[in-house]
Formats: sequence, structure tokens, C-alpha cells
Amino acid sequence: MIPLLLLVMKLLFCRQSAGDEFLIRVTTNHLSLQEVMRELEDDSAGALSIFMGNVRNRGRYGNVSEIYYEAYSEMAEEKMREIENEAQTKWAIKKLVAIHRIGNLKVGETSIIIGVSSEHRNEAFEACKYIINNVKTRVPIWKKEITDESQKWTDGILLE
Repeated sequence: MIPLLLLVMKLLFCRQSAGDEFLIRVTTNHLSLQEVMRELEDDSAGALSIFMGNVRNRGRYGNVSEIYYEAYSEMAEEKMREIENEAQTKWAIKKLVAIHRIGNLKVGETSIIIGVSSEHRNEAFEACKYIINNVKTRVPIWKKEITDESQKWTDGILLE
């Protein structure tokens, strides 16, 4: 009975993307630009747009040594799929990758990579911008700045 219940819950709460060409993931692993580029390969795409968010050394509370990202991973991936589906309806996207890293990240490490391929550059640029802006405001991922003096939560969204 439990395996059936888990399958039903996964189907209800962790829907897969309508497009088989899209990779959405929250991970504790280091992010690889090369992996993203491989995922975006498509001979019919004339444009690739990539956004990489990196941990910077200065934050809201001073000099940052690292950032701790925490997420409700299943819900975060579901919200990211919602954003993906919205982007698909607005632009002719060939392939899309959205990967957010969680855990402790040092200055200079990449926390998120968004990649979009499309036939034309404007679609790729606009879709990439739309996706990162919405991930920042709608996906349940929280950020704690770690400085020499303190550790403080700085960003995140309320769960609905």
C-alpha cells in the first residue's frame, strides 16, 4: 500500500514538465556549465541564453564568507516547473535548464544556472530573464548570509 501511496503523491505533487527537453532540479551538487550546455544542444536552436548566479563577497550584512541555501526541494522543483510552463506559453523555447544548488556555498561558487535555447535571441533572453526573476520571487528557497560576525537569513518566500 505504501509504494502505491508514494506513487500517487509523486504524480500529484511532483508533476513532470510537459516538455521532455527541460531539466529542472534542486541539488546539493556543484553546478556544471558544461552539463547545462550539453542539455541545451539542439540543431534547430539559433540562440542560447545562460544566467549564472554566483555567491558574491558582499551582502546585506557585510562581508560574506559563504551563503547557506535551504529549500523545500519538492515544492521548489514544482514551482520551477510552473515557471517553466509559463515561459513555454510566452516564448518558443526549444530547451530549458533550471538548476539551483542548496547547502553551504563559498564566495565565487555558482548557486543557480538558468539556460534557454530557442530559434532567436530575443526569445532566449526574455525567457531566461523571466525565469530567473520568478525563481527569485516564487520558489521556496531561503538564503542565510554567513559573515565573520553573524549568520542571518536574508531572502526567501512564504509558503502558500
